[in-house]
Amino acid sequence: MKKPNSSTITGFICCFGMVLFGIATNGGIKTILSFIHFPSMVVTFGGAIFAVMITSESFADFVDGLKSFGSALSKRNAGIDEVANLIYELSLLARKEGLLALEEKASELQHPFLEKGVRLIVDGTDQELLRDILETDLMHQIEDNRRRITFWENLGSYAPAWGMVGTLLGLINMMKSMGSDPSAIGAGMSLALLTTLYGSLLANWVCIPVAAKLRRSGMVEEMEKELIVEGVLSIQAGESPMIIKEKIRTYRSNWEEAAAA
Repeated sequence: MKKPNSSTITGFICCFGMVLFGIATNGGIKTILSFIHFPSMVVTFGGAIFAVMITSESFADFVDGLKSFGSALSKRNAGIDEVANLIYELSLLARKEGLLALEEKASELQHPFLEKGVRLIVDGTDQELLRDILETDLMHQIEDNRRRITFWENLGSYAPAWGMVGTLLGLINMMKSMGSDPSAIGAGMSLALLTTLYGSLLANWVCIPVAAKLRRSGMVEEMEKELIVEGVLSIQAGESPMIIKEKIRTYRSNWEEAAAA
């Protein structure tokens, strides 16, 4: 279950505010409308998006990449600390009442991957098979995250290039229609440069921050699942809650050291 990430949404709004501030301080509020040009938007945004479509493995992957924008604006309700506490509580319950006692607890879990692992334990799944199932799920998640991050990185790299394409098209059209009126150069140049602005905004306001946010959230989700795999296997093996707690502490310290490196 996810909820809106206030810091991310606020950051997007503030970035947009900085652009409006830059426009307004140089030409007044009225000049903002002059920065809106629909054909330039179509060339820049459409060209960049369709270029990413070319690189996508399938149309479904392309659509999934677009949908991942919503994931960048939200955050998970369950964090690593909460998952660690749940695993420890489950180990206490299993040690006290047995593995079958986990069946009722599984339906209360808000983390689908942890619930899946607990239900596999209750069903008496072989330990090696259990590990294979959970690690395969984890590998699929890593691949999905990689594909979504690549989508936004590609879009961020294509956007400025398509902005330049739009600028070149605008300059060519300006030269053809300029005639003998030199005063048309300034207006035509200004309009042609809008696509460069749009491409830079798309890359630096949306694509690069979204890719970075997905990379960070994906890393956290992968950490959670790694912890769950180890915790579920330890519970099934009948390890004591104190040993499981030490394993959790070791995992957390290793992650913190990797993040600081």
